[in-house]
Amino acid sequence: MSNIAPNLRYLRRKKGLTQQKFADLMEIKRSLVGAYEEYRAEPKYDLLKKMATFFNLSMDELAQDVINDDWKPRTVRDSSSLRILSITVDKKNKENIELVPQKASAGYLNGYADPEFVKELPRFSLPLFKDGTFRAFELKGDSMLPLDTGTIVIAEYVEHWNDIKVGKTYVVVSKSEGIVYKRLGNKANNEKGLRVHSDNKNYPPYWIELDDVLEIWQAKAYLSTQFPEAQNGPTIDDISNLMLDMQKKLIDLKKR
Repeated sequence: MSNIAPNLRYLRRKKGLTQQKFADLMEIKRSLVGAYEEYRAEPKYDLLKKMATFFNLSMDELAQDVINDDWKPRTVRDSSSLRILSITVDKKNKENIELVPQKASAGYLNGYADPEFVKELPRFSLPLFKDGTFRAFELKGDSMLPLDTGTIVIAEYVEHWNDIKVGKTYVVVSKSEGIVYKRLGNKANNEKGLRVHSDNKNYPPYWIELDDVLEIWQAKAYLSTQFPEAQNGPTIDDISNLMLDMQKKLIDLKKR
């Protein structure tokens, strides 16, 4: 459960606002403020963002921190979870794998934290992925060949950024770059950010600032309708015949 309810109540009172006055400032009904402060409902993404901005906080601080007289704002990002993850579950209360198709990529940047948006995404399940939270992303472009446009990467949510493994591939969701699938060249660094690399060497590496990052997902598998081409190199029989031929030529040379 998030800490939105007690945090809103504390912050509103600290500013000397009644529920009605705060509701007017947020352009909502007073009854909604009461519902948010009493755990009966939670504000949707856009409203939560507006509230966080009003109190000069990040959405993560408003939703997850315990804000009271002893609380201090964060001075640096702590390389941990950015927010409470929005997910869907099946009839057995098991987490689904939501698919973010190419056409939904732009919308995902605005709706990634909105349960209503996530609920509208296509979803499926695979027996292979039982423990953890997984999401599937449809790739666009050729920067990560041999995975080409249309390939679907299934990735696991990275809750703590310190768990990033250098050299592994991740789906990085950021405000500046959108949704990208890249190989990471460093641990999360508060000063430099993330250095991302393409497997296609025609694309140079670049940096993404940590403050821009919304989500990080570690790639675990991929789905593709493109099958690998047959190898055109020599077969074992070809190599054997070549060796026999060389042996015969050596024997002929010795006889001469």
